[in-house]
Amino acid sequence: MSNEKDTNDPTADDPDEPPHGGVDDSSPAGNGEDATPGDPEPDDGPANESGVDEDPAADSDDDPWDDGVIVDDDGFDEGRNGDAADPADDGGIDELGSTVEVEGAKIEEDPDEDDLLGGLKIDTTAELEIPDRLVDQVIGQEHARDVIIKAAKQRRHVMMIGSPGTGKSMLAKAMSELLPKEELQDVLVYHNPEDGNKPKVRTVPAGKGDQIVEAHREEARKRNQMRSLLMWIIIAVVLGYALIIVGQILVGIIAAGVVYLVFRYLNRGSDAMIPNLLVNNGDTKTAPFRDATGAHAGALLGDVRHDPFQSGGMETPSHDRVEAGAIHKANKGVLFIDEINTLDIRSQQHLMTAIQEGEFSITGQSERSSGAMVQTEPVPTDFVMIAAGNLDAMENMHPALRSRIKGYGYEVYMEDTIEDTPEMRRKYVRFIAQEVAKDGRLPEFSAEAVEEIILEAKRRSGRKGHLTLKMRNLGGMVRVAGDIARGEDAEMTTREHVLQAKGRSRSIEQQLADDYIERRKDYELQVSDGYVAGRVNGLAVMGEDSGIMLPVMAEVTPTQGGGQVIATGQLKEMAEESVQNVSAIIKKFSDENISEKDIHIQFIQTGQQGVDGDSASITVATAVISALENVGVDQSLAMTGSLSVRGDVLPVGGVTHKIEAAAKAGCDRVIIPAANEQDVMIEDEYEEMIEVIPVSHISEVLDIALEGEAEKDSLVSRLKSITGSALKDGNVSGPSNPSPQ
Repeated sequence: MSNEKDTNDPTADDPDEPPHGGVDDSSPAGNGEDATPGDPEPDDGPANESGVDEDPAADSDDDPWDDGVIVDDDGFDEGRNGDAADPADDGGIDELGSTVEVEGAKIEEDPDEDDLLGGLKIDTTAELEIPDRLVDQVIGQEHARDVIIKAAKQRRHVMMIGSPGTGKSMLAKAMSELLPKEELQDVLVYHNPEDGNKPKVRTVPAGKGDQIVEAHREEARKRNQMRSLLMWIIIAVVLGYALIIVGQILVGIIAAGVVYLVFRYLNRGSDAMIPNLLVNNGDTKTAPFRDATGAHAGALLGDVRHDPFQSGGMETPSHDRVEAGAIHKANKGVLFIDEINTLDIRSQQHLMTAIQEGEFSITGQSERSSGAMVQTEPVPTDFVMIAAGNLDAMENMHPALRSRIKGYGYEVYMEDTIEDTPEMRRKYVRFIAQEVAKDGRLPEFSAEAVEEIILEAKRRSGRKGHLTLKMRNLGGMVRVAGDIARGEDAEMTTREHVLQAKGRSRSIEQQLADDYIERRKDYELQVSDGYVAGRVNGLAVMGEDSGIMLPVMAEVTPTQGGGQVIATGQLKEMAEESVQNVSAIIKKFSDENISEKDIHIQFIQTGQQGVDGDSASITVATAVISALENVGVDQSLAMTGSLSVRGDVLPVGGVTHKIEAAAKAGCDRVIIPAANEQDVMIEDEYEEMIEVIPVSHISEVLDIALEGEAEKDSLVSRLKSITGSALKDGNVSGPSNPSPQ
């Protein structure tokens, strides 16, 4: 941004001289330029306690930025401008973070491990106090929260990667509250008389922009009044001269019309001198927060509106058509962009420039618009950027943009679960109280209702001894339960309301899964009794929280061109690889020469989504071995588990939802990996319906699933001898972390 030598004072000697813009000394460090030799010395206004000049008009001869506006110190908030108080003085920023405890209720000194409230002694959530600051309201994510606090102190950029609903946007908003309350700025855009397509830019302390614009507007109004008065006097003289002296009234009317048009044109030129208040922080009490998620280029980087009237003196001045982008409105604050990888490459490149330079010029974003010819001086963009996204965000993110964020800040991974401790249980109680308070229309939750929600948090974590951190989904169930209670005009939300909410807040995937199960029963596609060779009831997960039974069939036929394994059912890469791993065991297991046979494997009714993951490995192996040996498989049994080439049964994900799906389908027993036994947290209604059998080796699976003792014993003993010493120690387990399927 250039420094200017001309005054912006609307009370200057020449009222027709247009104001010029530039950068005053209140611009952010690194964003402005030093005054060039010969320029007037800028005033030290921002050094005052209020952050603005006490009387700009008093020294108008020396101050190039004087707009003839007298600013009252009392009109500015010292907590916002000037010598603002450090946030550490207001409660202490160091006191935040993982040490935040639940307040407003008594806590037992040594709570029972089975106490779902973590020792809290409450009757309803109304007894808890809700923290004022957002950063105190974040549940879990201690590491991410501490990083945000450090980044706020040092004004560092942050990139947060994790699953949706884990608190990324909440932490971003919290950071704007924690940022040091520096001197906020208003940004003005002025007409450039030398080149109308290059508007001038000026920054002033927050709140002064409105006063400057109003002063210019008032001066323009006075000029227009004087010109209007002069115009009507001249028109009256012309008409009088034409009527009385010349006697040609028509000539007088034409002359009066010409005079009117001339004065109207002059008035338009006067109006063009009024600056455009591009960024107004006059009413901003904390650091600005701008959410630019999904913003197009114009909304993110600023734009220049199209002008349909570009000739004949009717066009709108270019500086009046300039629009600020999110990067400019976030100056001295936080710019938050979720799903950062969805920004096009050009926008990401411009974002890099804004971060690196601390300023960015505004130009038209459409090549077909008249705004494409307009480019302002650089506008301050001294913001802290918080980029967020899922794990795939890093793949399509511009490497240089990520490098800038990492080089000037932090990268944080948002956890999906957290260890189940009494402290965390108490924070979950407070989370429910926070959701009730934020909504404002829900009845308070009873202690029993809170316990049921915490049980659901344990269940949704998918891990023994953990609680889910996907708080948005959990909050959705809180709101559904509250809506049910409110619909019944209940004084508080009870456990029964929460249980109803579980059914009503089912995901689309769960509703589809339940529908599939019912349809298969109608068409007798679901088999849950008897023995069938080559058919096994496998289990799969739809979405994140919905189980479904997935039958697998196998058939062995003579080959017509070299034995091969043929699998159908929209298998994806991981599922295809698991079939190949299973074929290794089958080839080694069989006494027959399977090079003379084709093995066909079919996943029944997988739909267009297909099968992704290896959790059907033991299902495929059991089906093929059953088909090879022509031994029936128990159809009242379902199973899930991954399989190594040595025959070890490895852990998988979603076992709780898979077990419940098997129970809904009418199965009596279900086989799961022994390593997943600790992850089972099925609903009480299913515990009596189904028996859960943990296994560690494929021989155990066959021993349970196959029909006939003699044939079974022969197969199992043969498999044990082939797979080596896998069962000698009697303790075979896989990796501790389950696969995603």
